[in-house]
Amino acid sequence: MNASLTLYIDSNYVSPYAMWAFVALREKRLSFAVQPVDLAARQHHDAAFGNRFLTGKVPALVHGEFALAESSAIIEYLEDVFPAPAHPPLYPADAQQRARARQIQAWLRSDLMALREERPTTVIFREPSPKPLSEAGRAAADKLARVAASLIAEGAGNLFDDWCIADTELALTLNRLVANGDPVPENLRRYVQAQWARPSVQSWLRREA
Repeated sequence: MNASLTLYIDSNYVSPYAMWAFVALREKRLSFAVQPVDLAARQHHDAAFGNRFLTGKVPALVHGEFALAESSAIIEYLEDVFPAPAHPPLYPADAQQRARARQIQAWLRSDLMALREERPTTVIFREPSPKPLSEAGRAAADKLARVAASLIAEGAGNLFDDWCIADTELALTLNRLVANGDPVPENLRRYVQAQWARPSVQSWLRREA
């Protein structure tokens, strides 16, 4: 498909979901335009935006005449429409590893609420929070570290043999703690550093279109 691609993201570049969709496009080596949306001005609540993307949320992707919102749907769409070997894969080839990657993605989106509230992504992209974690936040952080440690072998740079999009999602969630100076096991800290060094992530940090 040669239709043009446009990714709608939050204009402040702090949405983890927008970052994940952006990274997916970069990892697929696709050319795309970036369209910032001012969430504070409620641009995403404009009727035309909502009618086009159904849920009125960002990130949102336009591919030719097709419009799609929700980061998980965008990532799977890109994997389906731009498959390997022409485009690098976003998921492992092995069915069980692929299912595990999707499990991790779904878990990071649906759990750890206290951690996500007390360590928003502004601690990564802007400045750390001086507030200590609450009991609930600490419990969520411990759960995150425990699950991550069970998945990432000592010294490993990826969840599986090769990078997949779940690596970026897990690394960002761990970075809520790392960037804020909260205690994180050293092997997980190194994993975050390795993932953060990927060109696709660095492109997001530089706000490259």
